[in-house]
Amino acid sequence: MSENGDRIADSGTTPAQVAEVAARRKEFAELLGEFRRTPVLVPLGGEQALLTADFNGIRFILAFSDEQALARYATARGESAREWTYQRILGARLLDVAVPAAGVPCGVALDCADGSDGMVFPPVAGIVPDGAAVDLDDGGAV
Repeated sequence: MSENGDRIADSGTTPAQVAEVAARRKEFAELLGEFRRTPVLVPLGGEQALLTADFNGIRFILAFSDEQALARYATARGESAREWTYQRILGARLLDVAVPAAGVPCGVALDCADGSDGMVFPPVAGIVPDGAAVDLDDGGAV
């Protein structure tokens, strides 16, 4: 590696790019850890099931950090006048129990009405249990 930004011979990546990727992974790991430790609000949809939305073949459980975030979602849908029933569920329980129970590729979308302030936890290794991860083959390899 070179301090002046020369490319790393094997990968074609500069040391600055490697450092940026490492910093982003660390930041995401911290956010994931915080999410896992935090109870979130999960609205109930039909038949008292967790509210979900499908996007590009992946189901996402919709979760909200607080009642204000849920209210912003309801407003964005034009449904702020109706009553929203929700459960408070620990983030880890969503990722470790609810996602695998979905039976289809599934992740969690946190504060989805908040644009770039929202967060998506996709169904990939390191976020959800390996059996629910879509980026692993049957042998557990990426």
